Parts: sequence; C-alpha cells; structure tokens
Amino acid sequence: MGISGLALAWRQAGHQFGASPLVDAAISSIAVAIFVVLCIAYAAKAVLHPSAVRGEFLHPIAGNFFGTVTIAILLISSVVAPLSNRASEILWSIGAAATITLSFTIVSRLLRGKVDAGHSVPAWLIPGVATLDITVAGGTMPMGWARELNLFSMAVGTMVALVFFTMIMSRLIHHQEKLANEMVPSLMILIAPFEVGFLAYTNFFQRVDAFAAMLFYFGLFVFFSLAFKIFKRSIAFAAGWWALSFPIAALCNAALRYAEHVRHPAMTGLAVALLAFLSGLIAVLLFRTIRLAASGKLLAPR
Repeated sequence: MGISGLALAWRQAGHQFGASPLVDAAISSIAVAIFVVLCIAYAAKAVLHPSAVRGEFLHPIAGNFFGTVTIAILLISSVVAPLSNRASEILWSIGAAATITLSFTIVSRLLRGKVDAGHSVPAWLIPGVATLDITVAGGTMPMGWARELNLFSMAVGTMVALVFFTMIMSRLIHHQEKLANEMVPSLMILIAPFEVGFLAYTNFFQRVDAFAAMLFYFGLFVFFSLAFKIFKRSIAFAAGWWALSFPIAALCNAALRYAEHVRHPAMTGLAVALLAFLSGLIAVLLFRTIRLAASGKLLAPR
C-alpha cells in the first residue's frame, strides 16, 4: 500500500512539477511485483495452514488487517491505469466488492456485542479506510453504476471510520493499559480517515473546497501530534513499522493535491517536503526489512 501510494505521489509530482515519469514507472513496477509475491505467499499459507488463516480472520484485531489486501488491490488498479484502463476497471471492481464484503463482515461482527474495549486499536480503522479507498481509486470510473457505488462507499467509509476513530481515541485516553511498543507505529493510521477522506471527496466531486481543506488540515495536525510519539529509538524496528507507509502516503498525495489547488509557496514546500520524507521512509523501510529478512528474524516465530 505504501509503495503504491508513493508511486501515485510521484505521478502527481510529475503532473505538477515535471518529475520524470520513469520514477513513477519504476516504483509502480516494484509495488506490483511485491503485491504479486505477497499474494502468492499468503495463498500458499491458506492452502497449507487454513486453520491459521481462519484464526487470523476471526481475531478481533488481526481480522481488520485483511482490509490491507483490498486496499492494495484498489491502489494497484490506479497504479496500472496508464497501461490499461480495462485492467484498472477490473481490479477496481474486484477490490470494491471485496472491500464492501469485508466491511459488512467486520461491522456485523462488532454489532454482536461483548467487545473488549482493549481491542480498540488503530487497526480497527482499516476496513473503514478501505471503503473510502473505493472512491479514491474509482471516483472517475466510467461505468454507469460506479457513481452510486462510490457514493455508497463514501457514506459507509466515512461513518465507519468516524465511529471507530472515536472508539479508538476513547480507548487511548481512558484505558489504563498502553499500546505495546510494537503497535505504536500503527498509531499513524489515525491520520488515514482524514487524508483518504480528502482524496475520496476531491476525486469524486472534482473540486477542493473548505470541507476538503478541513479534512486535510486536521489529518496534518494529527500527523505532527503523533510524529513525536512514534519516531523514537526505544521502539525496535519490526514489520509493524510498515504501518507508517500508507497513512503518510495518503497525507503526501493529499498535500500535493491541495498545494495544486491553493498555489501558495508554503503549501508547495510542505508537499515537496512530505514527498521527500515519504520517499526516504519507504527506502529505509525496504532496506531494514531486507536486512531483517536476511538475518532470519523477520519471519521467526515469537
């Protein structure tokens, strides 16, 4: 998700600032390749260890991470759009159907009641953000039925994300038990509903208005509020640090789009700074993940 978001950010930078399309193409290729590898790997796990996959899906926290798969499909549909509109439409349709099904399943599960408040963690936002991503990736899809599906997705994604955001904030403020260190990077997911909401709204209505600006600025405020809490040497690197990539990619894409609208030097500078930060972050995450895998610690049982 993060690498796809980076590719789309560089595509936007090419449109706004004349950045080479080769950068976008190279990052897009990496994103697609990693997506295919991960899909094959998890499909193998599903075949060899179906009970483990079922356990993950039914888990009150881990089950939400299945939304990352549907988000990835939706983003890949945007990544491949310059090469094939038909492939983009097919991938988006698959991703949209899977996302709505997952959101319905997760919400239905929660409405059964007896949910432990301690399970209210940032990962809960993933299904709602995934539903908003339907409109981010498909707000301008040409199919006759796409407009209503996009409106439905914005409505569901907005309300689910806001309800879950409130529950998570309540847990973080009032619950005595703090998040485990390895889950601290996932706090950055809290900016996603606002920045992805901004992208969904502006992509569908094809305008940037005061409401869109409010979404962008609040997400930016949350980003700076969380940065000092997350970027600490005391938090060891692990695969969970990838939770930073997608929300910050959403923020970067939103900043680029907003900068294009307001055309103010300060906002343009912020957008460029965020693009540089996101590019460096993804590079560091890739390097450290490869190094962790080479040491045998990445997939070591805990």
